[in-house]
Amino acid sequence: METIYFDHISGTTIHPEVKKTMINYINEHYGNPVSQHQLGDAASAALEAARQQVARLINAQPGEIVFTSGGTESVNHAIKGVAMATHDKGKHIITSNIEHQSVSKSLRMLMRMGYRVTSLSVDKYGVVNPKDVERAITKETVLVTIMHANNEIGTLEPIAEIGKITREKGVIFHTDAIASVGVIPFDVDEMGADLVSMAANQFYGPSGVGALYIRPKTRILPIIEGGMQENGQRAGSENMVGIIGMGKAAELAKSEMPERIKHLSQLRQAWIERLTTIEAIDINGHPTNCLPHLVSFSVNFVEGESMILMLDEKGICASTRSACASGSLRASHVLIATGCDYAAAQGTLIFSFGITNTMEELDKAIAVLKDSVVFLRNMSPLYKKRAAS
Repeated sequence: METIYFDHISGTTIHPEVKKTMINYINEHYGNPVSQHQLGDAASAALEAARQQVARLINAQPGEIVFTSGGTESVNHAIKGVAMATHDKGKHIITSNIEHQSVSKSLRMLMRMGYRVTSLSVDKYGVVNPKDVERAITKETVLVTIMHANNEIGTLEPIAEIGKITREKGVIFHTDAIASVGVIPFDVDEMGADLVSMAANQFYGPSGVGALYIRPKTRILPIIEGGMQENGQRAGSENMVGIIGMGKAAELAKSEMPERIKHLSQLRQAWIERLTTIEAIDINGHPTNCLPHLVSFSVNFVEGESMILMLDEKGICASTRSACASGSLRASHVLIATGCDYAAAQGTLIFSFGITNTMEELDKAIAVLKDSVVFLRNMSPLYKKRAAS
């Protein structure tokens, strides 16, 4: 049975050129970048080349990039590292109520240590109001952390406006850009962020490797200590194979981005058009200011997990919410924050497309989805009541 993958927001396939680059590195190199011999020098050169590739992707300098074990570590480093470095100034942090669990759980830990967190509400599209950020800042505010693109509904946040406010107020600004870097253009200077989290598996690189951009003079401490790797910001031997893969993926993302965005946007629009052939479906997130490859939609009177299982039986891979929250029976906190009711939230699916997906695959998926919805709604007393009225 053919498998059709529509879950690229959880992790992309690895680009063939990235695989090739990683395999070549494995075959030719095995030195540690900190070793003071020719094999160490070769590894160090490869490490710095990858750092430059990632830096170019977001218009940063190589020395501002710290490699991590993935997006989650990058977020933890940003939030906890700033909190530890600035506790003398204050213990107040501002965030939104639609952030990824890596943000919310890091903040929850800090709250147990005496920090105060202000969580801002969003509108029906999941957008944070920059004026709310400005009003929430106090003399004790040490960090604002607002994501760039929401990984469940695809909405883009007004990061550049928020960055302007934080610069004027002298507050450190972190953005979780894991869902957007490598997918759409991201310029650290235009966005005004001091800290940017990213992950390779969002732009056709390997899993288990990410990076944190740190603007010079930002007050932050390492959360993993030991040796002096990564300019003293992240101890431990680097995951060289993963980093080499991330570097190549960043290079490809930079050069191929216009073509990718065009293809993904066409798939997104075509999928939304196909969804309109099914009654009682709501599209979540901002209709235009959004990621080009993600569609979140609520199928009323149907439970999302059941649809996912039926789709999977036919080889269609999608998701119901963030990969890190899958398995939870609770409704998505993101959807609830936008005003979606609990029943609709439980009936929500996320389709996220990749560069190899085709229109023909959309046709196959919509046929399977329609059959699943009809089957499940025929068992739904709520739908039968609606049909009878």
